[in-house]
Amino acid sequence: MAGSSARQFDAAIIGGGIAGAGLAYFLGQGQRVVLLEQESALGTHTTGRSAALYTQAYGNAEIRALTVASKAFFDAPPAGFASYPLLTPRGVLLIGRTDQREAVEREVVAAQKLTPHARLVSGSEAVALSPALKPTYIDAACYEPDAMDIDVDAMMQGYLAGARQNGVEVWMDAAVTDIKERNSGWRLETAKGPIDAGIIVNASGAWTTPIAAMAGARAIKVTPKRRTTFLVTAPEISSFASSAATIDVDEQFYFKPDAGLALLSPADETPVEPRDAFAEEIDIAIGADRVQTAANIPINHINHSRAGLRCFTDDKTPVVGFDDDAPGFFWLAGQGGYGIQTSPAMSMLAAALINGQNVPGQLQDRGIDLTALSPARFSANETR
Repeated sequence: MAGSSARQFDAAIIGGGIAGAGLAYFLGQGQRVVLLEQESALGTHTTGRSAALYTQAYGNAEIRALTVASKAFFDAPPAGFASYPLLTPRGVLLIGRTDQREAVEREVVAAQKLTPHARLVSGSEAVALSPALKPTYIDAACYEPDAMDIDVDAMMQGYLAGARQNGVEVWMDAAVTDIKERNSGWRLETAKGPIDAGIIVNASGAWTTPIAAMAGARAIKVTPKRRTTFLVTAPEISSFASSAATIDVDEQFYFKPDAGLALLSPADETPVEPRDAFAEEIDIAIGADRVQTAANIPINHINHSRAGLRCFTDDKTPVVGFDDDAPGFFWLAGQGGYGIQTSPAMSMLAAALINGQNVPGQLQDRGIDLTALSPARFSANETR
């Protein structure tokens, strides 16, 4: 849109996944905010392809702290946020063979620090909770009874409706093509026209590193990794629909009920370039083999397959905060596979930091370490 005048905003959020939408919801109160999405739909590459589990027994210490701090929002979102509960009971098992027993026991110790109901269960107890498991395969498991399924669509729609109600503009098909510093702020060239903004938020998922380079921000590597899932006919087990999500303790596979079918994954983490991801036949075959080794889930036909891009920093911890190399450039990236279950706490925290406020009261005393999340933990650029 050559020749058009730049629209003025206090903040421009680049990326319309759960990170960008959540921040737009909390930041839009009292500020002029625009949410920019390069695709024609929001949550295309990761959010809309998530297995959507809320589990406090998953991820490193920072992830678990953000997950625990998010629980209150999931349990009691603001009035009108969603028509149905955001969480529904599921339970999760981290399972192990005899040779994985020590890994299972370590997971129990780690999980109990945050979710006291987590416990070690025997192989027979695990089969009772996940009846597709083969009794000859399983030795023990870490069981988290409080794990839940997340209604991802309700989360996204709640965030977006609230953001729009607070005046946030949502631009689709608005890929950012150039970023330059301008008048103590930023000029962004987008497919929908130029924008001037005091603050840029880099919530662009797989495109995080290229966006940062475009702005001359700190060179933090955020690697998109493909994760494959596929749906098959559920086994003819009457209690399968209510069984716990079942994850290999070394994260080699997982399976769970999903809308009358079985959702399977090889739990792959294949580094890829930022692009739309598709399930590869080899990954589906690997997942099918691993799951069938552990469980009685016949696979005669793949009903549907998909792949999403989970994005990781080198230390597998999100990067949240202002960039010292590029004033007014804010990082909100690297959530890995935990972006949905941590989004309430991470969005509230990011909004507070952008507004120069203290950590919100509901997030205090949850073990959230701002230093561990800060972009300053990565080496500064030698030149800019």
